[in-house]
Amino acid sequence: MQTTIKSPVAFNGVGLHSGKPARAVLRPVAAEYGVWFRRCDLDSTDALIPARWDCVAQSQLCTRLENAAGASVSTVEHLMAALSGCGLHNALIEIDGPEVPILDGSAAPFVSGILGRGLRRQGRQVRAIRVLRPVTVQSGAAWARLDPADELEIDFQIDFDDAAIGRQEKRLNMANGSFVHELCDSRTFCRSCDVDTMRANGLALGGTLENAVVIDGPRVLSPGGLRHADEAVRHKMLDALGDLALAGAPMLARYTGHRAGHALTNQLLRQLFATPGAFRMETCDAAVTARLPGVGLNRAHAPTLH
Repeated sequence: MQTTIKSPVAFNGVGLHSGKPARAVLRPVAAEYGVWFRRCDLDSTDALIPARWDCVAQSQLCTRLENAAGASVSTVEHLMAALSGCGLHNALIEIDGPEVPILDGSAAPFVSGILGRGLRRQGRQVRAIRVLRPVTVQSGAAWARLDPADELEIDFQIDFDDAAIGRQEKRLNMANGSFVHELCDSRTFCRSCDVDTMRANGLALGGTLENAVVIDGPRVLSPGGLRHADEAVRHKMLDALGDLALAGAPMLARYTGHRAGHALTNQLLRQLFATPGAFRMETCDAAVTARLPGVGLNRAHAPTLH
């Protein structure tokens, strides 16, 4: 069944790139509503922005959505991953500025808030996007691919010169709460040598050692070190789930990413929907629904916040 959150929940923090205070409120809505953002600070333009692949606008280091009137919201990927990973299908996110708060750099605070409020079943069956044939996109050494599968699987590989990251690979079936148990607390990461460059370009102004894993060669500069030895690849999988959630429905597919980022995953969705015969929408029966991300989760599964 489709779900929405039982009651509103607010998330307060700062924008990763602006460094300014940011607040997002997740509100329950009717079945078939989908996921939309509303810029509460805008009164002179259309403030509703659909969380959809064809509204993704060009941006650096994050996923930014923009509607036809030019209203935008950025850094949506962690919240979108939390919605998808918790099996939440319909929601309105009210936001008081151009960025979703970064919180601790992971999706865990969003997951904790969602599961803490609980989900309400809405009496409508879930429709999913079933990938029927392989689709691939590539940019230099980076590539991403969707293959047919009976549930959502994510397979990701990264390769960095920094010894604290190096080469990492992980593959997960996203059923049975895998996102919440395995991925949601993994934080965004960057190299220390890139921080000054990003800030000189007006990016990561709100980034700190508390909301990102900062790497300097073999050293992890963030207090407490890594939450997982392979936290970097887990976070890339988290990002991929959030970007795939912009398809507008759960996906039945295997996603493989090799050095892929936000832009390439969005290109992959665009290629999928532009390829005749590459997918179909289907109403999920009980067996398929049981394999969707988030099914079976409750308050007891909420992550412990660090």
